[in-house]
Amino acid sequence: MSLKEQITEDMKNAMRAKDAGRLGTIRLLQAAMKQKEVDERVTLDDAAVIAIVDKLIKQRKDSIAAFEGAGRQDLADKEKAEMAVLQAYLPARMSEAEIAQAVQAIVAEVGAKGPGDMGKVMGVVKTRLAGKADMGQVSAAVKSALAG
Repeated sequence: MSLKEQITEDMKNAMRAKDAGRLGTIRLLQAAMKQKEVDERVTLDDAAVIAIVDKLIKQRKDSIAAFEGAGRQDLADKEKAEMAVLQAYLPARMSEAEIAQAVQAIVAEVGAKGPGDMGKVMGVVKTRLAGKADMGQVSAAVKSALAG
């Protein structure tokens, strides 16, 4: 079963269970997926769905920080609940050690010498680690690998 089909099944189950919070979040995800399909005239595969989920989670993290900064804990809690639902659709994330090891291998493969080659390394890293690792951690690992 593809990730897209799994999301549709989860939406049906949330409807049956009358779980309004989960249902709303899944509908948001489906709307984002449909928007991408319509805009780009493509059928999404699992990698594209994971990229959309990643984007939505990043939006939730930014919103949580803004709401907590403004003293709106009620809204921050709502965003955290949505983020928890979305994270269920992501594959298992790589650990920091695994990320560092993968980045070192890519740096050696590309032949990067210093911080000036970060763009070249990040291009390869994004294609290989997309959906498998948090890109914030990946970027930090690339910086440290190129600095040292």
